[in-house]
Amino acid sequence: MRMNGLLGFPVKRMCRRSLKNKAAYQFLVQKSYTTLETHSQQQEVVIALGSNVGDRLSNFNEALRLMKKSGIQIIRHGCLYESAPAYVTDQPQFLNSAVRGVTSLGPHELLQQLKNIEKDMGRTAGIRYGPRPIDMDILFYGKFMIRSDTLTVPHERLWERPFVMAPLIDLLGLEIDNDTVASWHALSVNSCGLYESWKKLGGELLIGKEGLKRVLPVGNRLWDWSKQTSIMGILNLTPDSFSDGGIHQSVNSAVSHVRSMIMEGADIIDLGAQSTRPSATLISPQEELSRLLPVLEAVLAMPEMEGKLISVDTFYSDVAREAVKKGAHLVNDVSAGKLDSEMFKVVAELEVPYIAMHMRGDPSTMQNKENVQYKNVCKEIASELYSRVNEAETSGIPAWRMIIDPGIGFSKMTDHNVDILAGLPAIRDELAKNSLAVAHAPLLIGPSRKKFLGEICQRPVALERDPATVASVTAGILGGANIIRVHNVRDNRDAMKICDAILKRRYVS
Repeated sequence: MRMNGLLGFPVKRMCRRSLKNKAAYQFLVQKSYTTLETHSQQQEVVIALGSNVGDRLSNFNEALRLMKKSGIQIIRHGCLYESAPAYVTDQPQFLNSAVRGVTSLGPHELLQQLKNIEKDMGRTAGIRYGPRPIDMDILFYGKFMIRSDTLTVPHERLWERPFVMAPLIDLLGLEIDNDTVASWHALSVNSCGLYESWKKLGGELLIGKEGLKRVLPVGNRLWDWSKQTSIMGILNLTPDSFSDGGIHQSVNSAVSHVRSMIMEGADIIDLGAQSTRPSATLISPQEELSRLLPVLEAVLAMPEMEGKLISVDTFYSDVAREAVKKGAHLVNDVSAGKLDSEMFKVVAELEVPYIAMHMRGDPSTMQNKENVQYKNVCKEIASELYSRVNEAETSGIPAWRMIIDPGIGFSKMTDHNVDILAGLPAIRDELAKNSLAVAHAPLLIGPSRKKFLGEICQRPVALERDPATVASVTAGILGGANIIRVHNVRDNRDAMKICDAILKRRYVS
């Protein structure tokens, strides 16, 4: 359906007229925005955010909170970018992103609310394009073009700024947002449209350069996961895990194993106190915490953990909350919020990265016949994962904190797991149809020692599947995985180094 523009004119027709007859166009705009202020119909808006003074990430979090309080419901977030300053270059680097939201505020009311937030957060007049704790610009307001003494929409310098265009493009999906793209395109003064404008600036080739990095905030740093593949070492604190259950239940044994994994090159230690093997019996959050917290505290006290990260492998919000309060940096949820309705809300409040994994059912039912039926496993994983991530995002977990896991071994048969390893690019492509920000998120795979490897290689004993794990990890990294979750850190680190070297040469050529 063609969307109508100002005063009911078809958007494309109106824009052609506006280019031919500026005076008539300005009259239409002036007449239209005065009526916009008087109605309460909700409009979709796009707002850019930037910060380079103080704790930049905290500034973003506070701005999002105040926007919500001001009557702006945020429905989608772009990725987070660290960018070199533009125009005035003698100042700190910026964090940049953008959000889509809906509001009943008129455009100038919205502008005033954003200015109030900037002022409340300490922004002063200062120099134009100079340092600021928070900067918010209205990029789009519904399908309207607005020109007044105080507001220009679309933003007049949008098309020349990669640090604005990158998160703006993230807010789109290649399929479901065709109407949005058409609307924003038609209202732009740039005749080639959003995607084409982004490509002309350099597009994805710009990301990862010194001037524009896509980052994920974790611990006390901004993590550029594109530099090299990260290794997550597995520490099971359970008596019944399929590979190493019962081995590391004592604090001393757990600490010793963590020390070994760190020495072998682990970047992240994943602590799990609830078995998620097929048909595992669920334990309570209280029992899980009793296993987890003593080890977590001991591991955090290790000097070797300096600069390393800890994730907590749990689907209970109470466990996630207590673990993060004690010092864990990430929440790794095999259910993507399906097994605890409070998980998204709690993680949003904790403001930590969230690993959302694909699984049908729960560990006791995931391999039931109805849960392992797929027509196209990669397409269905992407669709089902996106639905979970979308709910997480509307619950307050920004896309810039998301990590995606296709759930190898969880509600999958052997052929499905092989299809996933071969089809990681297809999963990203499917996610991109709904959200480019989610498609850009770090991708984690966890094939380590799993049953499908034993079935393919005739290795019934899990400990004998490390060579097969190395092969599967190699396929995954070359297919686009950013994080590998493994038991044997040493051998998989060697595989990771070879893969990363191959990928660097691929990009050079």
